[in-house]
Amino acid sequence: MEDNPVRQPDDANGSPSAPDKRPSAGNLSKYARPALIAGASIAIVCIALLIIIFFLDSFNAATYSMTGKSVQDATDEARDIRDTYSGARIGAIVGLVVFGVIALASGVVLYLNRGTAPKEEYDDGEDVDFDDLAGQ
Repeated sequence: MEDNPVRQPDDANGSPSAPDKRPSAGNLSKYARPALIAGASIAIVCIALLIIIFFLDSFNAATYSMTGKSVQDATDEARDIRDTYSGARIGAIVGLVVFGVIALASGVVLYLNRGTAPKEEYDDGEDVDFDDLAGQ
């Protein structure tokens, strides 16, 4: 074997002191999981709200039409019935779109940074058996 006096620099040649070349997860992935949970939860609530509004609108239209009138008439009363839940409907649609986009974006961030999170293990080196846990 031949001694080679030329020393290789400690970079990406596999030496243990080489710095990690993976990109850091950044600040976004720290907030991505809570944003995904909140965005998906609020989007589901908005979907449920839209379903409830649909049934309430159908009920109001059915009860109004029992008198022989139509909700599509040009009267003030029919217009008021059509516009009863318009604010809640618009708010639910906007909320669904906004929080759906937030959930989608945070899912993409989590997917892109899926292998970059450091593995955290808690081990203080102490072995605990059943007698220690039972207090005996």
